[in-house]
Amino acid sequence: MTDRESKAGAAVAPTGPTSGSSLNSSEELPIELSTDPMRFAPVNATTSVFFDETNKQVFVVSEGSPDLLVKSLDSDEEEAIPLGRGPVISVKFSLDHRVLSIQRTSRTVVFHNRGAGLDPAEYSQSCKSKLSSHLLGFVWTGTREVAFITSLGLEYYAVNPEKRSLKLIKSYSISVNWYVYSHENRVLLLSTALQANQLQPYLFKDGGVTRLSKFEVELPAAYNQLSPKLLERDVYLAPLYQRLYCMVVRNKPRGGPAEITLLRLTRDTTTRVAVLALDQSGRFAINTVDNLILVHHQISKSTCIFDLKWSTVGRDGNYLDGHSVEVLHPMMRPRSIAAPPRHNDDTVSRTNLYSSSWIVFQPDIVIDARLGYLWTLHFNLDRMAELIPSKTKLLKFLLRRGDAKETILRVIFDAIKPETQCELGVISQMFDQINHIYARRLLGSTTPQGIILPQLGSEAIAVNQSDMYKGVFLALEDTKIKYQFMVKVLVDYIRSLSYFGVTVEHFLYELVINLLVRHNRYYQLHQFLQYHVINDSKPVACLLLSLESKYPPAFQLALDMLKRLATANEEIVDVLVGKDQLLLALRFLRSLGPEAVATVSPRRFLEAAYNTGDSSLFYIVYKFFEERNVTLRKRPEFRKGEECEAFVAHFNKLFNQQITVD
Repeated sequence: MTDRESKAGAAVAPTGPTSGSSLNSSEELPIELSTDPMRFAPVNATTSVFFDETNKQVFVVSEGSPDLLVKSLDSDEEEAIPLGRGPVISVKFSLDHRVLSIQRTSRTVVFHNRGAGLDPAEYSQSCKSKLSSHLLGFVWTGTREVAFITSLGLEYYAVNPEKRSLKLIKSYSISVNWYVYSHENRVLLLSTALQANQLQPYLFKDGGVTRLSKFEVELPAAYNQLSPKLLERDVYLAPLYQRLYCMVVRNKPRGGPAEITLLRLTRDTTTRVAVLALDQSGRFAINTVDNLILVHHQISKSTCIFDLKWSTVGRDGNYLDGHSVEVLHPMMRPRSIAAPPRHNDDTVSRTNLYSSSWIVFQPDIVIDARLGYLWTLHFNLDRMAELIPSKTKLLKFLLRRGDAKETILRVIFDAIKPETQCELGVISQMFDQINHIYARRLLGSTTPQGIILPQLGSEAIAVNQSDMYKGVFLALEDTKIKYQFMVKVLVDYIRSLSYFGVTVEHFLYELVINLLVRHNRYYQLHQFLQYHVINDSKPVACLLLSLESKYPPAFQLALDMLKRLATANEEIVDVLVGKDQLLLALRFLRSLGPEAVATVSPRRFLEAAYNTGDSSLFYIVYKFFEERNVTLRKRPEFRKGEECEAFVAHFNKLFNQQITVD
C-alpha cells in the first residue's frame, strides 16, 4: 500500500525506531498536531479503515458488523450506515453527501442514494474498458460527476440519482500505472509509460474534462530503464500561492542526498521552477500548510520547512546548472514537529511522533491507523517568531501567512518596546513592509505619487492604521518607552503611510500631539504643524483648540488650519463665536460672500452679543443683520421664524427705536 491510498494504515516512511521523540521544546519546529484529533477504531486483523481525501471522512469497516461507521473532520458525530454484502475496496460520498459509492470488485462500483426523496435501492457501474483492465480507483469531481481510473484509461461519468443510473461523458485510452488527484484544483495526474515517469494531467471543470499537456519527469541515469521507477508515493499535487505544483521526490543513486523537483502546471505547459535540496536520503512524505511545504523524514524523526518565497542561498548558488531553476534550502535546520498534548487517555500518551504507522494526506492530514487518530497540522506563528532572528525577514514571512495579524502586531510591538527595541532604521523598514501591502489593498496598483505597487497574492495580510493604533501604539503607552523615541516612531509610521499615498487617520496625529503636549514640547509641535508633518484636518484643529489654555498660540494654529482646509467655514464661525470674537466672525462671513451671510442664523450671533453685556458690540451685530435683511428682502425687519423677537425688544430698549419683527 502506498502513502496516499484511500485505505489508511500505511507508513509515512520505512519502519524505524519505535521509541518516542526525545527532543525538547527548543528543538521542535513551530508545527503542531491538532489538540483535539479525530478518533476512530484502529486498524487490526478484523477492522479496515478508509479515508476520503475529498470530503475529509474516515470510514471504518469491521468483520461481523452490518454497518459502515463514518466520521467527518468537521463533526464529532459518528454515523452508522448499513453496509450491505460484499467486500469493500474503497468507499466515498459524493460531494453533497447524497450518494454513497463503494468499490466492491476490481471493476465495479456500487451506488446507494441517501438523499431525501431518492430511491435507496443500490445501482452499479462497471468500467467499460477491456475485461483485462481493472479499476485503480475513482474520484468524485462534482456533486453529480465521478471519474473512474482504470489500468487502461479514464472514464468520466454523470451520475443521475433520480434514475439510479450513470452516463459516460468522456473516456480516454491510456495505459495507467497509478494516479494522483488534487480536489482543490480538480486536476488528475495519470502515470504512464514503462518507467511511470510520463504524467498526463486532466482538468475537471463545469461538468466536463480537458486533457492538458503531457510531461515527463527526468529520472537519474543510473535507474534500470526496463522497469518502472517513478512511484506514486514520490509524487504530490499541491496548490501554493494560487498556483498548482507537482512535487517529485528524487532519491539519487548510491545513497546521495535526495531532492524534490517542483514543476508548475498550467493549461498549456509544465515548467520546472525549483529544486528543494534535502540533506537526507530515504523515503519522505509531504504536507502543505499555509503555502509552506513540510517534508517529513521518518528515520531521523524530523521535518524540513520550505517556502517558495523565502530567499535562501544554497551552497552552490541560487540556481541549478546556470538555468532559471532555483535551488531552495530549508528555512531552518530539520527539527521534530511538536508532540501532541498529553491527556489522561493512555492511547494518546503512547503517540509516537513519526511512527511507522503514520500516513499523510494532502494538504495537512496525519493519520495513525494503529492508534485510530487523525490530526491536522497547524503552524505556531509565535514559535516561528522565536526562530527567525531578523525582524524584517520574519515580518515578510508572516505577511504571507493566512492568520498572522495578531503575531505581526506583536512582532512590531516587540521591535519598539524598550526591552527588545530595534534600531529606528529596522522599524522603518517594517513599517514600509506592512504599508506596501496596505496601500496595494487600499489604492490598487499605483499610488497618487505614481509609485507602482507589485501584484500581491490573496494570502497577503493588510495591517491597517486602526490595527497599528490599537495593537501597537496604544499598548506602548503602558511601557517605559522614552517619549522622544516614541515620537520618532510615530512620525516614521506617518512618513511611510504618506510615501505610499495613504491618507493618515486623524487619531495618529492626535497621538503625536498629545504626546508632545504631555511633555511640554510645544515648540516641536509648532514645527510639526508648520512643516506639515502633521497634516491639516478638522479633528486635529479641534484638538488644537482644546489646547489653548495650555498653549495660547494653539488657537491661531487651529484657525489657520481650518482656513487652509477650505471646507471648514462653518467650524471657523463656530470657533470665533464660541470665543466671543463676533466682529472677526462677521468679517469672515462677509469674505465668503453674500450666500454665506444669507444662510447664517442671526439669532446665534445676537444671543452671543447679548451675553457679552457689551451694548456697542450688540449694536454692531444687530445692524449687520439688519443690513443683511435689507439686502435679502428690501426691509430691515427679522422674520418670525428666525426667533429674534427678544433681541429686537432689547435693541429698542437700549437705543429707543421702534423696530418690529415681520
